[in-house]
Amino acid sequence: MTHTLPLPDLTHERVEVTTGPRSGLVITVALHSSALGSALGGARLWTYPHWSDAVGDALRLSAAMTLKNAAAGLDAGGGKSVIALPPGTVLDDERRRAAFLDLGDAVERMGGLYRTAEDVGSTTDDMLTVSERTAHVVGLPDSAGGSGEPAGPTSLGVYESLRATLERITGTADPAGRRITISGLGQVGSRLAVRLAAEGAELTVTDVNPAKRDLATELGAMWVEPGGEHLVPADVFVPAGIGGVLHDEVIDALAARAVCGPANNPLADREGAERLAARGILYAPDFVVNAGGVIYLDLEAKHRGSRAEIMDRVAGIGDVVRSIFDDAAAHGITPLDAAEQRAARRLRAAAATPVGV
Repeated sequence: MTHTLPLPDLTHERVEVTTGPRSGLVITVALHSSALGSALGGARLWTYPHWSDAVGDALRLSAAMTLKNAAAGLDAGGGKSVIALPPGTVLDDERRRAAFLDLGDAVERMGGLYRTAEDVGSTTDDMLTVSERTAHVVGLPDSAGGSGEPAGPTSLGVYESLRATLERITGTADPAGRRITISGLGQVGSRLAVRLAAEGAELTVTDVNPAKRDLATELGAMWVEPGGEHLVPADVFVPAGIGGVLHDEVIDALAARAVCGPANNPLADREGAERLAARGILYAPDFVVNAGGVIYLDLEAKHRGSRAEIMDRVAGIGDVVRSIFDDAAAHGITPLDAAEQRAARRLRAAAATPVGV
């Protein structure tokens, strides 16, 4: 059977696809852009139907990191790495360590143009393993003198973005009494749910892991089975799990006034932004909303400010979202267009600046 490669247009500076000599797993490191500086993007460990699906994921995610880092005002380009697990593969400790040693070698071959970090499926301890083979890794455990888990900063940025979104659709940023649906209770979604519940939001939550229902009970949130959460009337729908959930069928049935969440690439295709706008649903672009973690990791690694100052910068994501909504309204475009234009301006400026200036 012939497998068609599900690859987007190749606009990348460099892509390496290799079979790890220790682990036997296919590893992709995609450097999309280093125009603004050494690229930063996490290492994803995930199961894919075919290794080429992982390559396609790395290409899409690395391009999104270029937008994210540029829109966030970071002096960092976009990149991503993916370790592909064949269906049914379960890594024991030895092979997992081998996989991240292999990743470290692949990152090192990029010569400092790409820095990796933890991402879906990987941990700060895995990054410690990577650091045995390369210095171009951030987000090591606190116990090893690193900046630790970035889920907290990511959650803070999402929370401030949500407040900005509520303010735009209701006139107040206060989540008390607002109906908010969170789809996905991972590290970021769970943190967000706990904070919103404490502030009096009316929560509806779901996750593919049924054990997460215990958190719903603890928070007094309504639990719905995965797949039907978009049908629950809400002020804001928060995609906090996998990408691609907002396809045409979901958008057409979505019972929310706005979408604001940390999931990468929640739109199944770019035209979804126009489809949401046509229904009067406000969309806060994911790569702006979820930038708290990368802001934290980049600035911590470069020692640009105290931790409190860096967290203040993360909280400022809410004001960036407000600015994007303003730009979109002023020019009659979608917030996605406005956010992409914001990133493009920084990239054009970088391209126009001679090296060393």
